[in-house]
Amino acid sequence: MAVNIEEEYDKIYRYCYFRLRERELSEDITQETFLRYFASYHHTDSLSMLKCLYTIARNLCIDEYRRAGKRETEHPGGQPLTASAEEQVLTSLAVRTALSRMEAEEQELLLLRYVNEAPLAVIGQIYGISRFAVYRKLLAVKGKFEEELRKEGEF
Repeated sequence: MAVNIEEEYDKIYRYCYFRLRERELSEDITQETFLRYFASYHHTDSLSMLKCLYTIARNLCIDEYRRAGKRETEHPGGQPLTASAEEQVLTSLAVRTALSRMEAEEQELLLLRYVNEAPLAVIGQIYGISRFAVYRKLLAVKGKFEEELRKEGEF
């Protein structure tokens, strides 16, 4: 599995933005993630590289929360909606509402797997659990998310 650095850069940025909700800060953290990776690590295995990148990004985001005196679950104001069609706006609101009812770790699992398409093995390495445990957690989280969407009338 070859790693496309530009694609991974975008995914790490999305991950940082999800955690920090500030565009410029997320860009800075993403750049710092790659700088630290290239300065200190030289993995030939793409799974090791992805695990390392996400671990660095996660730690930098946690450091930022500590520096700013925020709890990790606090997010500054959400991003504005830009969808033009009413149905897309309603769906977006339903998804946001459903996600807001979930724990931060559950949201992060959904982001890593379904938005950034991180392999189960990489997610397992990030959390220090087996890929089978990740799979079980994802099934539970996905079920919870679907239930929250049903409450919003979107599923």
